[in-house]
Amino acid sequence: MAVKPVVMALSRSGEAVAHRIADALGCDVHGREGRVDRADAFFGNALDHARDMFAAGVPVIGVCASGILIRAVAPLLSDKRAEPPVLSVSDDGSVVIPLLGGHRGANRLAAEIAQALGAKAAITTAGDVALSVALDVPPAGYRLANPDDAKSAMAAMLAGEGVSLDGPNIFGIEANGGAVELVVTEAPSEGGPKRLVYHPQSYVLGVGCARNADPEELWSLVSEALGRAGIAAGAVACVATIDLKADEPAMNQLAKRLGVPLRLFTAAELEAQAVTNPSEVVFAEVGCHGVSEGAALAASVGRLVVEKMKTANATCAIAKADAPITQMPGRARGRLSIVGIGPGQASWRTPEVSKLVAEADELVGYGLYIDLLGPLAQGKERSDFPLGGEEDRCRYALERAGEGRNVALVCSGDAGIYAMGALTFELLDRTAEQLGVSDAARRVDVICSPGVSALQGAAARAGAPLGHDFCTISLSDLLTRREDIVRRLRAAAEGDFVIAFYNPVSKTRRTLLSEARDILLEHRPADTPVMLASNLGRPQEHVRYRRLVDLQVDEVDMLTVVLVGSSNSRLAQLGEGPRMFTPRGYARKIDGDLSGDRVGGAAPAPAALPRDI
Repeated sequence: MAVKPVVMALSRSGEAVAHRIADALGCDVHGREGRVDRADAFFGNALDHARDMFAAGVPVIGVCASGILIRAVAPLLSDKRAEPPVLSVSDDGSVVIPLLGGHRGANRLAAEIAQALGAKAAITTAGDVALSVALDVPPAGYRLANPDDAKSAMAAMLAGEGVSLDGPNIFGIEANGGAVELVVTEAPSEGGPKRLVYHPQSYVLGVGCARNADPEELWSLVSEALGRAGIAAGAVACVATIDLKADEPAMNQLAKRLGVPLRLFTAAELEAQAVTNPSEVVFAEVGCHGVSEGAALAASVGRLVVEKMKTANATCAIAKADAPITQMPGRARGRLSIVGIGPGQASWRTPEVSKLVAEADELVGYGLYIDLLGPLAQGKERSDFPLGGEEDRCRYALERAGEGRNVALVCSGDAGIYAMGALTFELLDRTAEQLGVSDAARRVDVICSPGVSALQGAAARAGAPLGHDFCTISLSDLLTRREDIVRRLRAAAEGDFVIAFYNPVSKTRRTLLSEARDILLEHRPADTPVMLASNLGRPQEHVRYRRLVDLQVDEVDMLTVVLVGSSNSRLAQLGEGPRMFTPRGYARKIDGDLSGDRVGGAAPAPAALPRDI
């Protein structure tokens, strides 16, 4: 989905202007807690919130001083072509300043806001000021074939070399026969430092192929079809096919290679098209008389310009729309992003996770975890599931993605560590008889994004308890047999691992943690340090240390991570308080005493050690 801007209101003096902007753009207002009376969502710290939105790829419009936004996003600046727009607006609404994202529409956004407010857009981009255009940002429906040459072409125009036009005047600028040439054509054309080539995206590639067809076979067929018709690859708006092929590698690679969306249609939608080369064989197989021609016609709402071409395993057809395509018919391939948002602190959430959440149409998960997203979840459809409804929420998320939606399955910590990642793939792997998911759900694009686990968060708060070998053990016997848990406890105790206990207790499970303590005491000292970390990254965070022998079940709940040191772990009393760490053996390495001894519970070191151990 296209990510809508967010208007940030930092004070009551700018609150009314923020709402005027939001009304004009159809977006939400995020307000500073305690300083703004009315907003769609509230945030605590302006710098953190602006940085979080920017990292997620959300355009930010701050009704505030420019310096606030600059300080917020400065650490994240890298590629000017990828960064979202960032604009500041004065509290009285008289001035709009596009700060970043000129290559992503910031100047256009500034002009739109200025018009709505009756304000002045303080645009400083040289091309926009002198020529009222940004040559590297063509109108919707057009693609610049040689964007790397835009800078030199703009510099030449600013130097007074003038411009000449070949094709429609898509920028509405005055031509004077100058040295810089702006070419608008559907055909392949060579660009250069002073020759910018723009392609109207009026064509649709309809494709079909056998299951697991060679991507190069399909690419060669498409290249031949485009070449015969004299159509530039940049003039293609999308790749279209039947929904049964949503997960076909060759088609997804083709769309990615062309840099365009893959659009999907049902057999009934394709059957409604007047194809030129109907096939009874295809109809018997998928329920329509033509995939490539039907898809090209359905997506373009136009006419065929290249009838079906085929190889042994692929077909291709091309249709042309009456105008450049800016609204794509059909549906997208569904996407399920399995994201871990960390233990709860927004600053521990990765930019990639924030971006996937911002792009999602719908958020699915345990309600508390979605709430922890704060303003990032504002305005999105959400489906909350209770604890115990894990299979229901994974199944629901997959089926919603199977409808062509972009869904984020929200987990705490890392989604692949005792969370919904494994269950999602288990459902995808089940057969219908095993109560798996629908065929449509199996065809979605599944993305897994890493998150900061509770284990990592606890370790960071402690110091460095995971400095040597460690393991994690869940003490929940709801899904794992109790005897298996005890067997793993004994093995970890004998191996002298640092251990992180997940799901240590619940209202009905109160004995395994004390049993684990007793097993560990058989193999490591009574004063082995133990860290108890509850509500990590949240306002009610509580960290404390105990000796292993003093570990009590009543101090622990389901929101607590229990970190038990190895026999070598230590608790150092430092100026800022106790810090827990597990030595790796560098002191012995420095002393040259690594042969024959066990270092931090490890096996005897080899005679020749790598330089960095």
